[in-house]
Amino acid sequence: MLSFIESQEGVFRLLTFFSIFGVMAAAEWLFPKRILTVSKAKRWLNNIALMMLNTAVLRAIFPLAAAGFAAWCSRQGIGLFNVFDSPLWLSVLLTIVMLDGIIWFQHKLFHTVPILWRLHAVHHADRDLDVTSGARFHPVEILLSMLIKFAAIALLGVPVVAVILFEVILSGMALFNHSNVAIPLPIDRWLRKFVVTPDMHRVHHSVHRYESDSNFGFNLAIWDRLFNTYRAQPEEGHYGMTIGIKSQREERHVVWLTGLLALPFRLFKRAPEKKQQNNSL
Repeated sequence: MLSFIESQEGVFRLLTFFSIFGVMAAAEWLFPKRILTVSKAKRWLNNIALMMLNTAVLRAIFPLAAAGFAAWCSRQGIGLFNVFDSPLWLSVLLTIVMLDGIIWFQHKLFHTVPILWRLHAVHHADRDLDVTSGARFHPVEILLSMLIKFAAIALLGVPVVAVILFEVILSGMALFNHSNVAIPLPIDRWLRKFVVTPDMHRVHHSVHRYESDSNFGFNLAIWDRLFNTYRAQPEEGHYGMTIGIKSQREERHVVWLTGLLALPFRLFKRAPEKKQQNNSL
């Protein structure tokens, strides 16, 4: 199975992405959590256009992508896993966990450094959350994220198949936990012990900074609990909370593709907010 994934990377990634996208889109339609405030057709058109632009930019600048770079590191003997021998299954498991932790730190960094926040604001300015929000990022942020991923791959010397699996899991989980799907509370309570659920991640997209500066995880739920950034529920509840950025509400800036590309270069402030964390679930 692992050899098939490595040899058929493109097919495997496309199949898993569109399968998860289709399942979550259908689940949103059948079991929606919140009433959307912006035309779904308009948001989908622009969010998907941004996703396609990002794919084209990545392919043009990094034609080998992360898996290709991992293969090169392996041939050169670069990284920890290429120095210390370990079973493939263990290397794959450790890679997925360690890269997930690195992505958590990267996400927190993009909330902490003002110039990086401006790029990441494109993701947070979405006034609704659904499956397309999971792939809505500024092209410059996507490129910086790939460079961080390259550095992590070089440091760890991770197997090619582990990189492919991690990227598939990361993109799939982003589609899942950004989706506007209602999961029964008992199931959500159990799931979020292990992975980031839609209700858990929705808190992160609150207009209140004391809530958006929490729940940074995309996949494993352990990191936010470990580093004390976990918030169980939004203060105003999932039906009453406002999603997005307080100062960025105009459709021309937060919905349309041209506005999204220009958003990091507009003048806006992110006011600090402090409140006690709510960790009741």
